[in-house]
Amino acid sequence: MAGFLSVFRGNLTLTIGTIMLLLIVLMAIFAPFLGTVDPSLIRAEMRGANPSAEHWLGGDMLGRDIYSRAIYGARVSLIVGFGVAFLSTVVGVALGLIAGFVRWADPLIMRVMDGLMAIPTILIAIAMIAVAGVSLTNVIISITLAEVPRLVRLVRASVLSLREQPYVEVAAASGASKTRIIFKHLLPNATAPIIVTVTYQIALAILFEAGLSFLGVGIPPTTPTWGNMMSEGRALWLVKPHLVMIPAVFLSVTILAINLIGDGLRDTFDPRMKKRA
Repeated sequence: MAGFLSVFRGNLTLTIGTIMLLLIVLMAIFAPFLGTVDPSLIRAEMRGANPSAEHWLGGDMLGRDIYSRAIYGARVSLIVGFGVAFLSTVVGVALGLIAGFVRWADPLIMRVMDGLMAIPTILIAIAMIAVAGVSLTNVIISITLAEVPRLVRLVRASVLSLREQPYVEVAAASGASKTRIIFKHLLPNATAPIIVTVTYQIALAILFEAGLSFLGVGIPPTTPTWGNMMSEGRALWLVKPHLVMIPAVFLSVTILAINLIGDGLRDTFDPRMKKRA
């Protein structure tokens, strides 16, 4: 525990980002206890209502409580962000290790990754959702498919550098199996850049989900998400800008928190970056 807390000592950026993200996670978990109502409940008298003591952020054009929808929207964003990060890490690290250490598999894996990277992420996501249908699971899978190549290239580059180190050559000469070399010598030494990259991938995944929902090809409109809220409010931007600004602020604060964590971890793992800054 002391070793974990020492990471935050003297790292204000990481501390602030972690506190912000922790508050957002707690907000999402305890959403039903934060003075919210059913985010899908439609009340005719609430249509276009301005903020009041009873409804802190007012109502949207269908009569749904904006405050409740913004709070519950955090759940979807965090599920997508951490879901994409988990899947892309598992797949990306596995393929990157194989590409970097197994010479015959390297060209095959990297040509596939190059092909995926040649296609804009948003197009991959839209194409997959168009084929598989609109759902939370399909959004996570489609964004993961687009994000995996970045992690594969990172892990492969780290492995290519590490496998020439003397301790790896000694392990191979002593008869250690490839599996043992990968998991005992290569993966532990490539962990730092992986953690930093995955942190930024969480932020990117949340942004992509919001973008897809804003375009109408992401999470179903009936589900409260920040992207859906901005999409529904854009038609009344000039009359009621808060319909777009409120979810945009929630989204921006979440992305800021995650990016602060990423910057803090980068400074922790590579003190030279902190000195340059």
